[in-house]
Amino acid sequence: MSRSQRLILTIAILASFVAFLDGTLINVALPAIETELGGGLTTQQWVVDAYLITLGSLILLAGSISDAFGRLLVLRIGLYGFAAASVVIAIAPDPVILIIARAVQGAAGAFLVPSSLALIPSRFDGAMRGRAIGIWTAMTTGAMIVGPLIGGVFVDYLSWRFAFVINVVPIGITLWLLHTLGERDERRPDARIDWIGAALCTFGLGGAVFALIEQPNLGWGSPVIWATFAAGILLFALFLWRQRSATAPMLPLDLFRIRNFWTGNIATLFVYAALSLNGFVVTVYLQQEAGFSATLAGLASLPTTVMMVLLSASMGSLSDRFGPRIFMTVGPLVMAGGSLLLLTVTDPVNYWLQLLPGLILFGLGLAITVSPLTAAILGAVDPARSGIASAVNNAIARIAGLLIIATLATIVAGSLDLDGFRRAAIVTAGLMVAGGIVSFLGIRNSDVAPVENRAEPATGA
Repeated sequence: MSRSQRLILTIAILASFVAFLDGTLINVALPAIETELGGGLTTQQWVVDAYLITLGSLILLAGSISDAFGRLLVLRIGLYGFAAASVVIAIAPDPVILIIARAVQGAAGAFLVPSSLALIPSRFDGAMRGRAIGIWTAMTTGAMIVGPLIGGVFVDYLSWRFAFVINVVPIGITLWLLHTLGERDERRPDARIDWIGAALCTFGLGGAVFALIEQPNLGWGSPVIWATFAAGILLFALFLWRQRSATAPMLPLDLFRIRNFWTGNIATLFVYAALSLNGFVVTVYLQQEAGFSATLAGLASLPTTVMMVLLSASMGSLSDRFGPRIFMTVGPLVMAGGSLLLLTVTDPVNYWLQLLPGLILFGLGLAITVSPLTAAILGAVDPARSGIASAVNNAIARIAGLLIIATLATIVAGSLDLDGFRRAAIVTAGLMVAGGIVSFLGIRNSDVAPVENRAEPATGA
């Protein structure tokens, strides 16, 4: 790996790291936020979902902008926006300001993820590409998992607010590395952006999620709920219809003619819904019901993080050698087994006997799954379209988390007690099994060209 490749990979990892980190860091801070600002379970859901709504809906737009105007430019916009929103979150005086700032933070995060991942296919080829994607995947997914630990330390020893201020450190380092890189973007003068599509997607998702979150409070009989839900579904349907005729679609529907692309994204929907549900429920339950401190609740996820860091790069390389299908089938089934082991949890919780075995197995399955999943999806499309392909996949992953958290109250029957925890574990396992079945039936190794035979990656940023 050359110096410039190492620099590009470091930039890609750091830029995405903060976006993934804050997606889960918030989980461990929720009880402290609720204690200080109030609002109950509904506010906790909105603090999570405000971030995911804008991240999931705008990531497609950001992917189009990235391919059209340059990935380095989009990275800089995202980094500055993310830093500003993080500071506002840290000083938020009430839940409303906090939720609005989280939405802005999610919008900025949408500019970070697709552009950073798209840098890798544009600069790596041959056997190095699979390994680079594996390293990126390990570090960014590790950020999702280690987020609760970092948040827990700040919650217990300083304040939940400092957990967001710290974002300026990796952001500052990334901006400095971009300056050191000294490269300029190549821009397409004919580029067009589908702003109308962006609005339809954002408000469509927002309406549907609002209804799902508030439904336990108001009921489906409330005009506010059913009308908002119907409007959200209609707007999102209009978004999909527009993508068929838009000059510069945010979501190029022709990508879904590629078998591994659409199959991989369906698997992503199930797997990442399960990941989001598991991360939220385990972290909050351990604090609110089991009496763990924020730090200990964060430490609970450490075995999963360790498995990811140790194995993901190797799994990326093995996927290039043997094909992604077996990994994408076995990995989710292993995670399902880890989730079912959590059914042994009792009151009081014995971490070493009841939680640790399941979390280790969950981490093993995650490491087996994620790098091959990313490689299968990106390997199925032309490298020149890697920006939008990455954006679509990440959008689906975030939307999966968004929808599952929005339905949390229904899943746990209104209360995250021991019974609610077990219900969530069963749902998590079911989602993982579905992801494994979809991968087994749909993924074709022949649709992913061996790395040495893949088309040359696009040059420039």
